[in-house]
Amino acid sequence: MEMLVVTLASLLAGFVDSIVGGGGLILIPALFTAFPNAHPATLFGTNKGASVWGTGIATVQYSQRVTMPWKALAPAAVAGFTASLGGAWLVTVISPEFLRKLLPGVLVLVLIYTIAKKELGRHHAPRFSGVAEMLVASGIGALIGFYDGFFGPGTGSFFVFLLVRFLGYDFLHASAGAKLLNTATNLAALLLFTLKGHVWWHYALVMALANVVGSVAGTHLALKHGTGFVRGVFILVVSALILKTGYDAFMR
Repeated sequence: MEMLVVTLASLLAGFVDSIVGGGGLILIPALFTAFPNAHPATLFGTNKGASVWGTGIATVQYSQRVTMPWKALAPAAVAGFTASLGGAWLVTVISPEFLRKLLPGVLVLVLIYTIAKKELGRHHAPRFSGVAEMLVASGIGALIGFYDGFFGPGTGSFFVFLLVRFLGYDFLHASAGAKLLNTATNLAALLLFTLKGHVWWHYALVMALANVVGSVAGTHLALKHGTGFVRGVFILVVSALILKTGYDAFMR
């Protein structure tokens, strides 16, 4: 029964994550519900072992249909990978608990800004090119990569928002770029969890197949319906993240 529950959750998580991020909102609670006595690090590691495949496949799909600025995004992915390792190391030294109460407020600001700026992310008009684009993208990769390693909830959505806000991408291009960056940060975390023995591969591999199926379906919808659809899903996912992180921070 546990395998069925987490596999279905991974399918839905892959679908949501491939569009705007936020798959962890679905899969991580499902893992904690199915395995209440497991070590949290093992559940986080198993989550990464499944989700990294979905984000990777989504990156490939997007790159075939959307122009990817590889000269900017590839260094940003390296920065994200490195910073994620740093964040994961830091979490072994200090607790990220202070972020738990801060996160809902940050997400509320993101949601308000996105709704208020009705044209935000509707048109693809990159603000930078060349070295400038690479530096800004790498800064975003390092910042959110560190956050992903240290804490994590909403990483994909933060990538999307910052690529829209600071690089001038529309939501579709931002989602494509976010998948590459999130794949890199997921790989860094997965590497650490694997070295520490915190991945249940017999679950992760089955979940990974489901995650890929969901990811393919979600990416297909995003590419078919375009920026307006992705923007709408982004608003829904951020709203759900606010409710979930707010509950975790103040109600438990």
